[in-house]
Amino acid sequence: MIRLSRANRSVLSEWWWTIDRWTVVAILALVALGIILTLAASPAVANRLSLNSFHFVYRQAVFLVPALILIFGVSFFTTRQVRRLAVVVFFGGLVLMGATLLIGPEIKGATRWLPLGRFSLQPSEFVKPAFVVLVAWMFAEGARSKAVPGMSLAFALYALFIGLLILQPDFGQATLITLVFGGLLFMVGISWFWIIGLGAVGLGGAIAAYQLVPHVASRVDRFMDPASGDTYQIDRAMEAVQAGGFFGRGPGEGAVKLILPDAHTDFIFAVAAEEFGVLAGVLIIGLFSFIVIRSLLRALDETDLFVQLAVSGLTLLIGAQALINLAVNLNLMPAKGMTLPFISYGGSSLLALAVATGMLLSLTRRRVHAGAQPAEWRAYA
Repeated sequence: MIRLSRANRSVLSEWWWTIDRWTVVAILALVALGIILTLAASPAVANRLSLNSFHFVYRQAVFLVPALILIFGVSFFTTRQVRRLAVVVFFGGLVLMGATLLIGPEIKGATRWLPLGRFSLQPSEFVKPAFVVLVAWMFAEGARSKAVPGMSLAFALYALFIGLLILQPDFGQATLITLVFGGLLFMVGISWFWIIGLGAVGLGGAIAAYQLVPHVASRVDRFMDPASGDTYQIDRAMEAVQAGGFFGRGPGEGAVKLILPDAHTDFIFAVAAEEFGVLAGVLIIGLFSFIVIRSLLRALDETDLFVQLAVSGLTLLIGAQALINLAVNLNLMPAKGMTLPFISYGGSSLLALAVATGMLLSLTRRRVHAGAQPAEWRAYA
């Protein structure tokens, strides 16, 4: 029997007393909600596609086990191991993103996936957390030594990643990455000249996308003027949220999942609101808010600039993605193909988020000083 006492100096015991256990609980709660809501939302979608009713549930369950292994496995990593993992995942992911442009199937006007037998892989999902960690590393090294061109390297990584996202094209992910990169620039203390410059580049890119990419222009036009085009999914999602009321219609009683094509992915929050009411929405928002606030508070306690930036960036990545999905479901911004972390169906998204949260848990572990006695672990638990 394994004893997880403070007197036990095993790797597992040290992990247990240094990990942020409340954040682990919140992440596992989101994972559990994801399975429950996939079970609620996906059978109707599967039936419309002439698939087994639990097709998407089974597929999500297949990815759940490796996702949990990744979350806890990566959380055991040291800071150096997290950086090494980020290097491998980032550059390996960029190669696979390039491969999608050559051999990836075109789906809804984009080539973002690589076919792997019965499954498909979206490499950009895995590149996102690795990018955040590498940029944080470059910023920290640049701040530590003027001999290291950290800022230039960080901008080069950003340009490389964004360039591949635009070629796919995936403007939603490009927007998310730009927000996170801008946040890290602000945190590292860069001058307002560069902040405003990045904002201008982002604005210019948005205008160019609107002018040159028809589906981007269509989404913006429909958001600004619903009468200008088809707003079917947004309208049904809003109706579902309103129909759910405070306590919801009850499990299995929702109607929106019967007619929404993306009920199990982009609009799963609408299904939750209709069947389980405002209470479910508040619970989901509360869990994300808890993870964001608690992780940022842990970052404030750190003295290592890299850890501060990496934790803040990963937290911003997860929180901003959730915020964008929720805003789309509530018609607060133009529609984007972005999943709700841990809740929406999607194997690539689930596994990539597992890597991101594993890194977050690893970097927010309390650092036990060399030579510290077990009794001193209390301060880090």
